[in-house]
Amino acid sequence: MLIGSAAGGGFPQWNCWCPTCRAARENAHLARPRLQSSLAVSADGHAWFLCNASPDVREQLPMLPSRPTDGLRHTPVEGIILTDAELDHTLGIALLREGRRLRVWATAAVTRTLECDSRILPVTRAFAHVDVMELSLDTPTPLRDRDDAPSGLVVEAFPVPGDPPRFASADLPGHTIGLVIRDAATGGTCVFLPGCGALDHSLLDRLAGADLVFFDGTCWSDDELIRLGISERTATEMGHLSISGADGSLAQLARLRARHKVYTHLNNTNPILLERSPERRAVEEVGLTVGMDGMHYEL
Repeated sequence: MLIGSAAGGGFPQWNCWCPTCRAARENAHLARPRLQSSLAVSADGHAWFLCNASPDVREQLPMLPSRPTDGLRHTPVEGIILTDAELDHTLGIALLREGRRLRVWATAAVTRTLECDSRILPVTRAFAHVDVMELSLDTPTPLRDRDDAPSGLVVEAFPVPGDPPRFASADLPGHTIGLVIRDAATGGTCVFLPGCGALDHSLLDRLAGADLVFFDGTCWSDDELIRLGISERTATEMGHLSISGADGSLAQLARLRARHKVYTHLNNTNPILLERSPERRAVEEVGLTVGMDGMHYEL
């Protein structure tokens, strides 16, 4: 389930009055609001794993179905899998501190940044026990719940082009990854790639075997933020491949045979957020979907 489809800051962003944010404030039918990027996966519909923990996690968790419980404290979230150490993907860890026990899967590079730079892990450990499980690159890893029982899901992390967070003191392999998540019973495969700076043949080959692909839809054009006067950096310089253009993600993903191809991590400036925009039509005409909070897929 896609429980958040916007990039950092959400949509509309709290301090932004760009054309898309303005449309979302004035008429939600033209540009529906979205929470910050996160995916929840489950093999049984009861035990869930978050792919990234956003600052909007409190608003996102009620989307997840869970069994009734007689206990005073309960959550359907059994663990968190991180694709990077960016604040909009990790601040939710600290917000879940009342859970008393958290299980986090991350690469060594991401763990180092959370320990030494953002210090999200030390802060959270002041309130809760945090189990950090190392994600080795290109190695299938069975996901297990907080009681160490098998979940029925297997995750494989793989490196993708991108930049480490601005606050990271080291640029180590594995700072930005994609996730392949497989259901051991059905064989269904989902790829989650909220941040990706380039698409090469090896990455396209990996995506080709998936039933469902969630891909970085941060910016429509590479100079989008520069033209609006919001930033001096291009999408590429921020570690994101733009959607449009001959070398953009749309032209390349359109050729994939995956049953479902969904753009997520949509920046508030992206015109595909506008329901009736030509950019939205261009995406949909080649068989891709613009992600929306609450989208649910069974594989």
